[in-house]
Amino acid sequence: MAPRRPAGGIRSIAASDPQFECRGIRFLTFYSPSLGGRGDVSVFVPAGIESHTSIPMVILLHGVYDSHWAWFFKGGAHEVASKLIAKSEMRPMLLVAPSDGLYGDGSAYFCHSGRNYERWITDDLIEGLIKAFACVDADSVVFIAGLSMGGYGALRLGMKRPDIFRGISAHSAITQIEEMHQFTAHQFPPESVHAGETDLLSWVEKNRDILPPLRFDCGTRDLLIEGNRRFCRELKKRQIPHRYMEFEGGHDWSYWHTHVESSFLFFEEILREASNPD
Repeated sequence: MAPRRPAGGIRSIAASDPQFECRGIRFLTFYSPSLGGRGDVSVFVPAGIESHTSIPMVILLHGVYDSHWAWFFKGGAHEVASKLIAKSEMRPMLLVAPSDGLYGDGSAYFCHSGRNYERWITDDLIEGLIKAFACVDADSVVFIAGLSMGGYGALRLGMKRPDIFRGISAHSAITQIEEMHQFTAHQFPPESVHAGETDLLSWVEKNRDILPPLRFDCGTRDLLIEGNRRFCRELKKRQIPHRYMEFEGGHDWSYWHTHVESSFLFFEEILREASNPD
């Protein structure tokens, strides 16, 4: 089998000392060729996980204005995962929360303005994690999830790169790149970017036969609700398997803290079905 990911670009990794960790959260900074500089990552390392190998990874993408720490220190994603692990509803997984590359108010996780924010996630981040943690390797299953702009990133990268990601989950997602204008003054997409790169449905069409399992949800009071409903209708029209749910709530951390559990349980379900195909 051909290797899934290119290697060799990460030349330096700085990591926080585990003895000073807070609730299992470790911080990494490493050089990213795609960014042309350093990238920051927060990682939740469940107790005892580092004695194992090929541990699954969940990449959590943040929204505009935030950075790598937001999923843990605004959303408490590690606390949600810890409770599920303690109840054996979810196996231990590495939770990986990278910055988006720190362009303006948000990069939207694709290549533009002289930096490849997409490959920072799909290539450099995963390579760096394999080098930094003995418990993950090229055989580790990788899932991707995100909220708002990060939901868009999870949908787009997950559907574009089914060779990397085994499952996709999005909360309150931007579903058309033009919706970025509701959050940032920067032009999206930049004029140099081909529309086919940013259009989610173009990746649905290109990879329709090999798309990973997909779920997404949105709050009924969310400003992005109509876009999510439209995206659901388009998937149904194309007969693309997916799960879409609506819940009471708005575009805020209270909603995302409550519903990130759905992402973790969805990914656990995928792993269990792979282990028991019958």
